[in-house]
Amino acid sequence: MSTFHLKISTPDGMEFDGEVERVRVRMIDGDVCLLAHHADYVSAVGAGEAAIVTADGQTKTAACIGGMLAMISGEANLIATTFEWSDEIDLERAQRAKATAEARIAAAKNDKRELMLAEAKLQRALVRINVKH
Repeated sequence: MSTFHLKISTPDGMEFDGEVERVRVRMIDGDVCLLAHHADYVSAVGAGEAAIVTADGQTKTAACIGGMLAMISGEANLIATTFEWSDEIDLERAQRAKATAEARIAAAKNDKRELMLAEAKLQRALVRINVKH
């Protein structure tokens, strides 16, 4: 299968820089899978599982939350707010974060800002848990 160059970066640095057969990312309006020779594309990343198939056929998954994905002139760039490979996710920590977020949601009552923040934290925890499983 044809390959293309993919760079994945976060505010903390480069997560991946190499040749891939495909990349699949959860966008704000659904999943997108880019293959070699894809038309130019730019869109906002949502929250969910991302997956790449490397040039040697290995599949790697990650929790990916926020950012932008672009395919320009045959090269793809994923700039993510949060990107954690599945083997780096601490499941116990994610489960604690989920419980904390659920408690904050229950306690938020009429505080819309607190509710919004707690829901975002819950979503991040659920993405990490789902990717790890």
